[in-house]
Amino acid sequence: MIVGLDHLQLAMPVDGEKAARHFYGELLSLKEIDKPQPLRSRGGVWFHIPDGRQLHLGVEQDFRPSKKAHPCFVVGGDLKDLAQRLEEACYDVQFDDLNPPARRFYTHDVFGNRLEFTDRMSAE
Repeated sequence: MIVGLDHLQLAMPVDGEKAARHFYGELLSLKEIDKPQPLRSRGGVWFHIPDGRQLHLGVEQDFRPSKKAHPCFVVGGDLKDLAQRLEEACYDVQFDDLNPPARRFYTHDVFGNRLEFTDRMSAE
């Protein structure tokens, strides 16, 4: 039976590693982790999520961004601060109040994949 979630994977285009490192590493402050040696030739980049899980960005030859399916990241601190940081980096942010009391917003990563962000209070 399922007892947890180890990692999530998003797709990215060929040669997207530099852009992934900027978006996920610099803008979202996730720490990059080394991929296992046998998987390095496939490209992509992996990040550590502070709750112990991982985010894997894998290369997809015929890449198309995910417009509906998406991960939801829990934000420690002020959700509005992250939204402002993304907007200042020219990413569109859309707050959603359709599921109160959850506080959340949506954006798209550098590749066009849909992402959701919520604060810890609304995730409990």
